[in-house]
Amino acid sequence: MTDTSTEPRTPSARRLERDRFRRRRTRTRATIAAVSTVVVLGALAALVVTSPGWDRVQATFFSPSDAAAALPDVAEAFWLNIRLFLVVEVFVLALGLLVAVIRVVPSPALAPLKVVAVVYTDVFRGTPTLLVVLLVGFGIPALQLTGAPTSLFWLGTIALTLSYGAYVAEVFRAGIQSIHPTQWAAGRAIGLSYRSTLRFVVLPQAVRRVGPPLLNDFVSLQKDTALLSTIGLVESLRAAQVISGRDFVFTPYVVAACFFIVATIPLARVTDHLTMRSLRRENAL
Repeated sequence: MTDTSTEPRTPSARRLERDRFRRRRTRTRATIAAVSTVVVLGALAALVVTSPGWDRVQATFFSPSDAAAALPDVAEAFWLNIRLFLVVEVFVLALGLLVAVIRVVPSPALAPLKVVAVVYTDVFRGTPTLLVVLLVGFGIPALQLTGAPTSLFWLGTIALTLSYGAYVAEVFRAGIQSIHPTQWAAGRAIGLSYRSTLRFVVLPQAVRRVGPPLLNDFVSLQKDTALLSTIGLVESLRAAQVISGRDFVFTPYVVAACFFIVATIPLARVTDHLTMRSLRRENAL
């Protein structure tokens, strides 16, 4: 008989063998990960539910009846969190991009605006968001200026926009400065002005690069809409606080937390996907 073990294999056969090996390795890793996850989580769950104080903790934080009673009010209030997030996100993107462009454009005429932009980013990145919310929410009405907003919704929108606009501005600025100088030179070489090169050549590449960090900021923004409860806005956290104070239970807080988790997970997964795609694109270059 002919010994085929020493015969040279074709490239297609080697490719099929590599694919089979990779599939086996993937299945093995997935099995190990699943088993280890189940074991660890099962052990933690067993430790919690067998602890002496579990009955009291369950009745206080995880009561199904209290959760069902609080669910309608918390869900209705959470819709306000969603509206806040969507409105603030638009303003934050606009403000952050404007501040970033002012800081990177090399025009002497913009020197005063550059100083304002630097002071703005330094001050609001260094100030806790909660303090910004309190200062705007109570400070602007106290000024009694004609035409100043008095709606808690818009006061909260201004506060979150000012706070997160500083972070997003630095993200945009880092993205613009990461573009290689040859891209600027290429735009100028084909007759584009500096403004057109920035708009049509540099900014599209910069925005694509900073997608994942921007989404991370928006994940934090989604959660920080709860800070507006400190100025009296009845969003989901405030609604949970009212129910908790009335019924002397903490389960409504857990219900509110679940709404934030459900809203945040899709953004987190999109961020992970964009990060991995960016890494694959860079490694392929």
